Amino acid sequence: MRVTALDHLVLTVADPDATVAFYERLGMASKRFGDGRLALHFGLQKINLHLAGAEFEPHARRPEPGAADLCLLVDEPIPVVERELGRAGIAIAVGPVEREGAQGTLESVYVRDPDGNLIELSHPR
Repeated sequence: MRVTALDHLVLTVADPDATVAFYERLGMASKRFGDGRLALHFGLQKINLHLAGAEFEPHARRPEPGAADLCLLVDEPIPVVERELGRAGIAIAVGPVEREGAQGTLESVYVRDPDGNLIELSHPR
């Protein structure tokens, strides 16, 4: 067996509506599935959202809003991303900085979502 890709991950959130609004400003699309579950779609991946205290089974041992640290690849150079974040009212916490990603060097800025998760937005160099 060999792992080949990431299909989805789960974020535990305090306020799904605020989370959806934030990630939609980053270009993701929200979608309901199953029995009213909620996900954010981008590219070939998705982020499933679990409401804190009402997590879908099975779930992480200690699901908690604000415990995630994610790196998301963006299609625009970081100066363009900075302008778009400014227009969307999303503050940059750190950056731009150079980082090493899974496939090489990245230029990144960091933002925080409504739960305080650290979101790295990166463009390959």
